[in-house]
Amino acid sequence: MKIEMFCFFKPRGYSRTRTGSRNGTISRHSSNSTSRLYFTFILLLLIFTPRVDSSWWYIGALGARVICDNIPGLVNKQRQLCQRHPDLMQSIGEGAKEWIRECQHQFRHHRWNCSTLDRDHTVFGRVMLRSSREAAFVYAISSAGVVYAITRACSQGDLKICSCDAQKRGQASDDRGEFDWGGCSDNINYGIKFTKTFVDAREKMVKDARALMNLHNNRCGRMAVKRFMKLECKCHGVSGSCALRTCWLAMSDFRRTGDYLRKKYNTAIEVTMNQDGTGFMVADKDFKGTTKNELVYVENSPDYCLMDRAAGSLGTAGRVCNKSSRGTDSCEVMCCGRGYDTMRAKRVTKCECKFKWCCAVECKDCENTVDVHTCKPHRRPDWLDQTRR
Repeated sequence: MKIEMFCFFKPRGYSRTRTGSRNGTISRHSSNSTSRLYFTFILLLLIFTPRVDSSWWYIGALGARVICDNIPGLVNKQRQLCQRHPDLMQSIGEGAKEWIRECQHQFRHHRWNCSTLDRDHTVFGRVMLRSSREAAFVYAISSAGVVYAITRACSQGDLKICSCDAQKRGQASDDRGEFDWGGCSDNINYGIKFTKTFVDAREKMVKDARALMNLHNNRCGRMAVKRFMKLECKCHGVSGSCALRTCWLAMSDFRRTGDYLRKKYNTAIEVTMNQDGTGFMVADKDFKGTTKNELVYVENSPDYCLMDRAAGSLGTAGRVCNKSSRGTDSCEVMCCGRGYDTMRAKRVTKCECKFKWCCAVECKDCENTVDVHTCKPHRRPDWLDQTRR
């Protein structure tokens, strides 16, 4: 048995694109002076952060106590909901961290890797200004994340306004026979209802192609969570014979929703707004089917190869690539043909593991050296340098 743990040591000159998700939280302080300093810090942060297009996504980085009155990006309806239900905002904040981590997991081997920007209340920067596939995915996964967080909080009894699904009572049946509803079914319908009210509030204030796109993708995200609701049961009877069953509905792991939406990203459909501005139509006239459960986008994506501040692209210089892969994480694709550097790094693995009675596994730490490949930076053409001399 071999269990691996990796510890890479950063050689001199080694760099990579920042991909860490925001995980800052604001703790409550009893001291009035500390609160005033903290409040002043938040105001300065909001004033001096370059404004692109603020979003409720930033809730994941702040506490509900400050959010409602000070964070840019909340429309009146969202601000009212925030003030009325601060405990729900706390759940949304925790959910934001979760869906951002999921986004970064899904795109960890791609040029655009769902990078977030520190101390930026737009969270993703200017990249979300383009109505691209990436924007479609982010809006869908963020909406799904709110549904998941609120539904989970309801079932755990963390919220005063909701609890388990009270409608799941009486008897029902499945392919295994009859069962009694019991336990605590996840209140997915409440999670979807509140998410639609809160998340869609801003998009419903304007009527343009981007707003229609966002509303559509928000809905796809909400429905994705409901799609993977599963039946869980407990058996009752002699020796666990399952003569009687008590069952409830529970959400699946959020990874299933992330995987599903990632596939929808791959098959996203380009659309254009119709003439009366009430909906959109598929750009491909030969398309046959429905867009109801598909992600949609309006603009093509940049290639994300080079740093482009206007487009919000961080580029791929310094990103780790896989020399032997033929996929999106390959050095050829990730580095956009610029080539790559190879450095040596130490890898620590758990090896020679043995089971020790009782209930423990002891392993040795084995260290070996591996090659780490990182994309070369963009090189300016020689003729361009010569013209500036």
